[in-house]
Amino acid sequence: MAQPRIGQKVVVDVPATTANLGPGFDCLGAALDLNNRFAMRRIEGGGERFELIIEGTEGSHLRGGPENLVYRAAQRVWKAAGLEPVALEARVRLAVPPARGLGSSATAIVAGLMGANALVGEPLSKEKLLELAIDIEGHSDNVVPSLLGGLCMTAKAASQRWRVVRCEWTPSVKAVVAIPSIRLSTSEARRAMPKTIPVGDAVVNLGALTLLLQGLRTGNGDLISDGMHDRLHEPYRWRLIKGGDQVKQAAMDAGAWGCAISGAGPSVLALCEEDKGPVVSRAMVKAWEAAGVASRAPVLNLQTSGSHWQPADDE
Repeated sequence: MAQPRIGQKVVVDVPATTANLGPGFDCLGAALDLNNRFAMRRIEGGGERFELIIEGTEGSHLRGGPENLVYRAAQRVWKAAGLEPVALEARVRLAVPPARGLGSSATAIVAGLMGANALVGEPLSKEKLLELAIDIEGHSDNVVPSLLGGLCMTAKAASQRWRVVRCEWTPSVKAVVAIPSIRLSTSEARRAMPKTIPVGDAVVNLGALTLLLQGLRTGNGDLISDGMHDRLHEPYRWRLIKGGDQVKQAAMDAGAWGCAISGAGPSVLALCEEDKGPVVSRAMVKAWEAAGVASRAPVLNLQTSGSHWQPADDE
């Protein structure tokens, strides 16, 4: 294990994620086949230097520097490995837009962890990276599927260990993600929620989550439809999303089995059978257009391989 040489470079691909899927608040998340790519390279300079280059206009407001999430995650790896921090550059091909409820911050955290670990010979296990990712993010629903891929249920057990269960998602179930031009910060979405909830609402969510997971496993649309209902966070968050109720109704009218806020929003997730995907997509975009909001709605598959890295030529 040694410090990377100047110019040494790795490329890390990290998938978008959709969290909660309705009733699975802060514990259920799925990776989608929409990736951010981070080309990370050691550059000259001290341990506080981090240069960020964004390809495309979506992340033009993002900045480098030592407080950037990518670099903060990288520093956690070096600290855990007993190494001094080094200067880094990250060139990012951004396909997962920030502040849209698709795990953009999770991609930055996972890329920083994986890239820094790869540059120094991978001294930390994937389990350790997972622990660090959850600690940095503060909750598990995005970072776990972002790192591991697939549909993941994560819980902190009575033993205080993080336990991850990979759940089944049959390929016949497609995800339509309507991504608007408007943004919504996770902190704002969390502030909208009450501090306590009625026991009855918690019981309803537990039942709905059971139905949803069984529906995703079997492809049973009726179970997915009954399962994609939430009483913990969505009743308080839909009002934050301009046109959100209309987009949800349009998706259901077009044949979606169920519809939910993706993560903290404002993106909206619809689940449907494959042949309904294009119709549901068009309906959601049209509904948002009627509300004065530009959007796009790709039809996506579950991404099962998670994040991965590869060496790249030195520059």
